[in-house]
Amino acid sequence: MPGNREWRDRMRAARAAFDERRARAVARRDAAYGPYEPDADDETATRAQWPPDQRAPDPAGAVPWGVRVAAEAGWRFLVLAAALWVLMQVISAVRLVFLAFAVALLVTALLQPTVARLHRRGLSRGLATAVTAIAGFLVLGLAGWFVVWQVMDNLGDITSRVQDGVDQLRRWLVRSPLHVTEQQINDITRKLGDSLGTSADEFTSKGLKGVTVLVELVTGLLLAIFSTLFLLYDGRRIWRWSLHLVPAAARPAVAGAGPRAWRTLTAYVRGTMLIALIDAVFIGLGISLLGVPLAVPISVVIFVCAFVPLVGAVVSGALAVVVALVTEGVFTALMALLVVLAVQQIEGHVLQPFILGRAVRVHPLAVVLAVATGGTVAGIGGAVVAVPLVAVANTVIGHLRAHAPSRGAPPGGPAQMHDDQHP
Repeated sequence: MPGNREWRDRMRAARAAFDERRARAVARRDAAYGPYEPDADDETATRAQWPPDQRAPDPAGAVPWGVRVAAEAGWRFLVLAAALWVLMQVISAVRLVFLAFAVALLVTALLQPTVARLHRRGLSRGLATAVTAIAGFLVLGLAGWFVVWQVMDNLGDITSRVQDGVDQLRRWLVRSPLHVTEQQINDITRKLGDSLGTSADEFTSKGLKGVTVLVELVTGLLLAIFSTLFLLYDGRRIWRWSLHLVPAAARPAVAGAGPRAWRTLTAYVRGTMLIALIDAVFIGLGISLLGVPLAVPISVVIFVCAFVPLVGAVVSGALAVVVALVTEGVFTALMALLVVLAVQQIEGHVLQPFILGRAVRVHPLAVVLAVATGGTVAGIGGAVVAVPLVAVANTVIGHLRAHAPSRGAPPGGPAQMHDDQHP
């Protein structure tokens, strides 16, 4: 419309006049004071108007390098700690399943070489698994029956010996330099009796909880047995299927770490079993020569406790010494203590380095922390499986670290597990 065109023309003319007056004013200022150079303290000047050497530094660049490195490492540490906490919560929630599968892995690592050997000699995979499993269960059953038979057969003799040992201990305390009187011993005995009565009432009131624990133990045992059978029979296929859960870029490295981890676990289980057998035989033989009753059941307890690092040796050794004390007296208990300490020293300084070797070498501090963490999260079962898990994790991390610079195809193609190396 003619009116709109006239209005736009007037606006353009007014803007042109304003720009012309502004240009004349800038020219007069520059003629009088020179060209404009903004000062570094001039808050009205924008960053685009500043010369490159006078502009404000980037905030990220103003942070010291050490602080930036600490911040980068800090948030990554927080992410790892959160992931570890979530993992611990999940393991604690499904503790029964986790422990059953971990025990199945340990038993599979012990029995799988036998299955592979039978398979190479012509037996089918299923028949070799069945023969190995039945033989293993028979050995465990016979060992349990033998222990129960020994305990029941010697129970009457043990009861009388314990009473005699308590009387001897009472007489020794009265005659010792500790200045213990008969009245003090009677008071302690009475308090112990009252405590045992209170504990019995508490145990009776918690009978339902004990039944629940028994049901959980039976369930975990059955789950471990079934898991062991399937791992022995079809472990290689399960491993190959598990590789498909890993991202394709990391699959070659994980495929190479798997056989190494399995060799570490097998070496740990077989070495620990051999060391436990040597401890049980020599400690049992020593206390048997000293005349301590129940030497065979105590040897079995020592063998089982040897699978719990650090704590197991202390508990089993203390049991042997206590039985020797209450049945044979102080001198025999001291001799039993010397036997236990001598065998454990030989184990720690000779057997473990020689049998286990560098394949499963873990720092003692890592062993202590692993046992404590496993016991806190999952009780005794967690303490048993903590150290082999740490040994396997150490092997896997070392392989992945060595494999990291060459993230392409692994040397020699994807790692394949041999028949005697699959879980």
